[in-house]
Amino acid sequence: MKRLDTRQADFTAAFAALHGWEASGDHSVEERVREILQAVRQHGDAALLDYTARFDRLRLADASALEISLDDCHAALEALPASGRAALEAAAERIRSYHQQQRSESWEITDAAGNRLGQRILPLRRVGIYVPGGKAAYPSSVLMNALPAKVAGVEEIIMTVPTPDGEINPWVLAAAAVAGVQRVFRIGGAQAVAALAYGTAAVPAVDKIVGPGNIYVATAKRMVFGKVGIDMIAGPSEILVLSDGSAPAEWLAWDLLSQAEHDEIAQSIFITWDAAHLEAVAAAVEQALTELDRAPIARQSWGNRGALILARDAAEACALANQVAPEHLELAVQEPRTLLPQIENAGAIFLGIHTCEALGDYVAGPNHVLPTGGSARFSSPLGVYDFVKRSSLIEASAAGAQELGRLAETLATAEGLSAHARSAAARCKDSR
Repeated sequence: MKRLDTRQADFTAAFAALHGWEASGDHSVEERVREILQAVRQHGDAALLDYTARFDRLRLADASALEISLDDCHAALEALPASGRAALEAAAERIRSYHQQQRSESWEITDAAGNRLGQRILPLRRVGIYVPGGKAAYPSSVLMNALPAKVAGVEEIIMTVPTPDGEINPWVLAAAAVAGVQRVFRIGGAQAVAALAYGTAAVPAVDKIVGPGNIYVATAKRMVFGKVGIDMIAGPSEILVLSDGSAPAEWLAWDLLSQAEHDEIAQSIFITWDAAHLEAVAAAVEQALTELDRAPIARQSWGNRGALILARDAAEACALANQVAPEHLELAVQEPRTLLPQIENAGAIFLGIHTCEALGDYVAGPNHVLPTGGSARFSSPLGVYDFVKRSSLIEASAAGAQELGRLAETLATAEGLSAHARSAAARCKDSR
């Protein structure tokens, strides 16, 4: 864990190294993923069965066994403890309700010449959601990826999830039932991305692939982009906690470790302008690490990529946060909305000492699929807008075609595109 002070002479370089980290390209991973994509594209279900046996240690009789029935999903939901089902359904309702606010409608306008212009908005027909199933299983990811698609009006949602040794978390299946997923396949890794992108006899091709995964999944999504749409290339989980000292140090320690426990390359950064508070949080993190179930993972993350930063004041702390552009930003201060105007870059902003990041992961309502690696400077959380497509509408009137045609003819001629110019001129009465 690094300790930085903005008053130090070498702070700028040290801070840049801290938040400028990015995974180095691994050519062996890229080559392996390329091979998998090509094999699935050429051999379809046979390749999926082979990779499932090799990587997930699961031999299936035929391609039909790749699919998990919706009956199994609903059975898993029925088998949950009453409190578990209630929590899952309450989370789903909050997520659905929030995302309904993001819906937008098609529109048209008519200009002075009678030309009708507009935008047509339609849902994607079929999307694929990838749900991790390696180090941990995430039913929350099912809800966060599927429900915005449902709100958008997507006709069919296909889910893939790896089942190592044939085991699958029943909460993941239950979440698929709650979210209204139509089909579920026990496929993971780059081969799942390939199946969704190219389609096989068993797995239908989709229009867009969303959902997080390991480096093989992320690399595969990048490689199939263009054939299909993707949401984003997810990097390691991140949290930045900005505090004025008003929150108990123990609370903030758990907040920082909530990301560190994801994996060894997750990043947790703490910024304050209260030196005593910084020391209290440092001690609280060390204590919390002795109580954490996933302590080995969290300790490595905190040790390698964690940081405690002492700033001069709140304004400087906000400026540092904007440079990081974190996936999750907690404004753990007494008056968080006084700082909000100073924040420009963050995937999700958690306001006040009572708003821990974990609420956003599960039940608050906003999506937990967020831009990482500084991409919050130009990217946004997953939302309904990711599951629709927009078409421009142009309908020229007779009078409008003459007015616009003359303008278009002039510009096309300037560009040396004579067919364009003649096409526009043909609509002008005075050009005949």
